[in-house]
Amino acid sequence: MQAILALEDGRIFRGKGYGAKAECYGEVVFNTSLTGYQEIFTDPSYAGQIVVLTNPEIGNYGTNPDDNEAVRPFIEGLIVREFSPISSNWRSQQAADEYLERFKIPVIADIDSRALVRHLRTHGVMRGVISLIESDPEKLVAKARSIPKMDGTDLARVVSTKQRYEWTQGPVITYAAEPVKEFDREGALHVVAYDFGIKQNILRMLVDQGCSVTVVPAQTTADDVLSLKPDGVFLSNGPGDPEPVTYAQEAIRGLAGKTPVFGICLGHQLIGLALGGKTYKLKFGHHGGNHPVRQERTGKIEITAHNHNFAVDPDSLKGSEVEMTHFDLNDGTLEGMRHRSMPLFSVQYHPEASPGPHDSHYLFGDFVKMMREWKG
Repeated sequence: MQAILALEDGRIFRGKGYGAKAECYGEVVFNTSLTGYQEIFTDPSYAGQIVVLTNPEIGNYGTNPDDNEAVRPFIEGLIVREFSPISSNWRSQQAADEYLERFKIPVIADIDSRALVRHLRTHGVMRGVISLIESDPEKLVAKARSIPKMDGTDLARVVSTKQRYEWTQGPVITYAAEPVKEFDREGALHVVAYDFGIKQNILRMLVDQGCSVTVVPAQTTADDVLSLKPDGVFLSNGPGDPEPVTYAQEAIRGLAGKTPVFGICLGHQLIGLALGGKTYKLKFGHHGGNHPVRQERTGKIEITAHNHNFAVDPDSLKGSEVEMTHFDLNDGTLEGMRHRSMPLFSVQYHPEASPGPHDSHYLFGDFVKMMREWKG
C-alpha cells in the first residue's frame, strides 16, 4: 500500500503503508530508543501522538502479551524507516504489522526518517496526518492544520481507567527456573495509584517491592483516596498538558502531608503545579531510553528513559520548600524534586522503564522506605 505523511507546515513524505488501511491524526514526535517498540506502542502517554522511531528497523522481533504496557496500543500512528512484516524471535506471538492492523493503527515506512527527525528538531513537533486512503497531499495538510493542539488538552481523563481495581502481578520473569509465586497480600504496604495513563510496569515494580496496589481513576478525590487507608499514593505518567488537569492538582494538595506521595512524568508535573509552580511545553519533547540525568546530591549520572512534552519550570519554585534533585544533562530540564518537610517526591523520567535502562529502579525502594518511616 502507498502511504502519505503530511505535516501542518506543508512538508510531505511518501512511503509504503503497513498496519491498518486507514488514516490517523496527531502530534508527530520522535523516539530515540534502540529497542522496546512494543512498550512504546502501548504506552498511554502517547495518546494523541504519531510516533517516529529513529531505530532504522522496527518489527523484527514481533509482539507478545508480556511486553505490553497497557491492554492496547495508544499511539495514533507509526513512522519508521524500515518495517519488518515478519518476526524472528521465539517470544513473538504476532507480527508487529498484524498487531497494529488489529487495532486499526496505520504505519508509514520507507521514508527518510532522519530528514523527518531533523525537521522536527529544527522546527519543533507539529501536527500531522498519516493516510493510506487519501492521495491528495493538499487535503491532508489541511486536515493536519485542523487537528486540536496538545497545549491545553486534558487527555488524562480520556485514557484513565473508569473503575477502581486491584493489581497483584509482579515483573514478568521470562527465564524463571520456577513459576513466579503468587502475590502475598499479608504485611504488604498499601499503595493507591492514580491512573492518568499508567504503564503496567510501574504496577509490577510496586508489587515487586512488596506493595499491595489499588488503581483509581484520574478524577478520584483526595478524600476518596484517604478513605482507602493507603500507606502511600502514587501519581502516574500520562498524556497531554498538565495545566488543565486541575482536579488532580486539587487532589494532590489534599494528600500532601497526609500520606507519602511519589509521582512520575505527568504526576511530577502535576505536583509542580499543585505546589505553586508552572509548566511549559518543550520544543520537541524528550522521548527515548538514553537521557543522562544528574542527581544533585551525589553527582551520580543515571541513564534514563523519557517520554514527555511538558516540563516543570524550576524558576517558578524558587523560594519554596521544593528541593531540585535531578537535572537533564542534555538541556538542563528539571527531572526530579522533593519537598523539604513533607513525604513527597517525584521524577520527570521513567524509573520503571521496560525494557530499560534500569539505573533508576532505586526510586521504588526510596518510596517504600518513605512509606515505612511514615507508617512507623
